[in-house]
Amino acid sequence: MKYFAAALIIVVAGTYLLSMRAMPESLEYGVSFSKLHAEELGLDWKETYLAILDELGVKKIRLSAHWPMIEPERDQYDFSALDYQMRAAREQNAEVILAVGRKAPGWPECHTPHWVGYMEWEEQKMEIRQYVTAVVERYKEYPNLSLWQVENEPFLNFARHICGEPDEEFFAEEIALVRELDPTHEILVTDGGEFGLWYKAREYADVFGSTMYVYVYTKHIGYWRYPITPGFFRLKQNLADVFFGKKPSISVEVGLEPWMHQGISHSSVTEQLERMSLERFEDVLSLAARSGFAEHYLWGAEWWYYIKEHGHPEFWERASVLFQEPAK
Repeated sequence: MKYFAAALIIVVAGTYLLSMRAMPESLEYGVSFSKLHAEELGLDWKETYLAILDELGVKKIRLSAHWPMIEPERDQYDFSALDYQMRAAREQNAEVILAVGRKAPGWPECHTPHWVGYMEWEEQKMEIRQYVTAVVERYKEYPNLSLWQVENEPFLNFARHICGEPDEEFFAEEIALVRELDPTHEILVTDGGEFGLWYKAREYADVFGSTMYVYVYTKHIGYWRYPITPGFFRLKQNLADVFFGKKPSISVEVGLEPWMHQGISHSSVTEQLERMSLERFEDVLSLAARSGFAEHYLWGAEWWYYIKEHGHPEFWERASVLFQEPAK
């Protein structure tokens, strides 16, 4: 028994020590924006986007070159929506992370144009290469482009029933393609914060990005809060640094909208506020601030605008303070 107690003390002490990490002197915040998500919420996407830039004062934003938006018909490209987003960000002196690839931010994880149909994977890969090339060639000269994000959580099996199993060989091809087309900008690769193993994503990345979700829904448990603390993320960062070498890292997707099993637009305002109250909003922000990451991209800006339009401006107002007076 005494040996078990000693071993337990060593494990607990070791875990505590490994979770210690110097805190950044200051924190920087950005947001993700998705035209797709704004439209899902029934919003005027341009109005919402400009409000995020103008009213909130966001200076760091992650945009997505969703494949169906860029190539709605085979070999027929439509850059108008993304051109608008890039120009507006440039006018507001906002830096842009631009995500490209079939697996892009936002459900259903894999965003595939309707014309792909039942195309074999080998043929799909050819089409993806052409689409990625078109996007990179168009935006690589934009002065406000800061990073390319290639695919989204490429090694996470969260949506394998839609996306299939991860294809690391093809992902490596995509990374090489983007580097060849644009050797100037670095590449961000992301992985799940809670279940992702990080090492493969870090291997391919110039900059690594972790997601951070706290209040979630799973079909087996229902709605619940992950039993994690800021030390969990500090521990993972420290272990990754020790075993795989240090690498610039950011918190790329901090979940700050309600996770509804039937979708936000199909849920009542009351249900939404039960799943993401202002108290929970503050809880997530507090966890992120103490996680050891210096840069955080918040997920849910479209919902803050949506819920403001439905009589609850408190989330929008809290975010406005956050962007104008970053935490120290």
